[in-house]
Amino acid sequence: MPSPRSARPQSPPRPPASGPRPHGPVKIPHLGDFHVPPRVLAITALAVPIGAAAALVAVGLLKLIALITNMSFHGRASFGEAVPGDTTHRWLLLVMPVVGGLVIGVMARYGSDKIRGHGMPEAIESILVRGSRVQPRVAVLKPTSAAISIGTGGPFGAEGPIIMTGGAVGSLLAQLLRVTADERKALLVAGSAAGMAATFNAPLASILLAVELLLFEWRPRSYLPVAVAAVTATLVRGPLLGSGPLFGGAHVPTHIAWSAYGLCVVAGITAGLLALGATALVYLSEDLFAKLTVHWMWWPAIGGAIIGVGGLIEPRALGVGYDVIDQLLTGRATAGLILGILVVKTLIWGLSLGSGTSGGVLAPMFMVGGALGAAEGLVFPTSAPASGRWSHSPESWAASCAPPSPASCSAWS
Repeated sequence: MPSPRSARPQSPPRPPASGPRPHGPVKIPHLGDFHVPPRVLAITALAVPIGAAAALVAVGLLKLIALITNMSFHGRASFGEAVPGDTTHRWLLLVMPVVGGLVIGVMARYGSDKIRGHGMPEAIESILVRGSRVQPRVAVLKPTSAAISIGTGGPFGAEGPIIMTGGAVGSLLAQLLRVTADERKALLVAGSAAGMAATFNAPLASILLAVELLLFEWRPRSYLPVAVAAVTATLVRGPLLGSGPLFGGAHVPTHIAWSAYGLCVVAGITAGLLALGATALVYLSEDLFAKLTVHWMWWPAIGGAIIGVGGLIEPRALGVGYDVIDQLLTGRATAGLILGILVVKTLIWGLSLGSGTSGGVLAPMFMVGGALGAAEGLVFPTSAPASGRWSHSPESWAASCAPPSPASCSAWS
């Protein structure tokens, strides 16, 4: 009688190996996917008109912001550069942000609620959730609402809405063609990078920022259209806005004393803590607005009232603030302006952004980070003779604290 063990079905013997077993790690195709098919040339060719169109949209948005700023605070119809803080009627600093908030609330409720926010999360959402598809009306309402928000004194940047609008240009073109989901994502990100490059005249930093925050990969077939669109937008921008740098820069000597690097660590830690505090302030503001019993359509107007109060305290905190960033980076900012931007700009930006208004966050990050670095430059000691003036110059520390993200910080600096 066979035992129970011998009665069990036996597994068939394994066939002998046909050859020697490979040595080393096994290559997984989807993790090492750097194949560049011929179709990439067609997608890259589409990035050229997308980059040109995104550049024109970016220039148009900047001109529209200037027009609304001139009409709101200076009573003139002009596309020339203007800042809210130079108005001769200080009561406009309190009233116009509220008016702009009312208009944005109406546009969000009866137009599209997708215009709420600063643009980058909406672009990420369209990639991850909606298959890189953007509605046509969002492509029109988003830049218009951002221009109204910033032009009436909102302490926001134009780059977030430009990223969303440029991405919409790429997405809309892709939706008209027979392309895959990955190709549609590449064209959306190409438009976003092009809008950023046209705004700041910084194609390399725009490419890195787009790859880091939107593309989520480093494959040549996705990277090439993004790079081509950013370069195209920069070329189109030149005759319209100039080819010079948007901001001045501090002089940094070639040789820096080793002791100065310790101060760099301190500056990095304080900038990180400030970023955590500002982010917590935005989340707190969102939670507080969510507890209000009034409809969310009225929230941007309430946020506008907060902006107006801050504008009465520090008028230079209103608007996109490129002129203030330039002063911080070139050492022309006074101690009063540095402190006012560091405190007032951070508060009104974080509290008003939680109201769901429209506007970007990159320029405020530049301004607040630059103010923090400039403030540190006022108090940091001179580390050593070899470091020269750089170790305690406000403009140098402003430049070191302003970059927004790890991968692109060196390109922005």
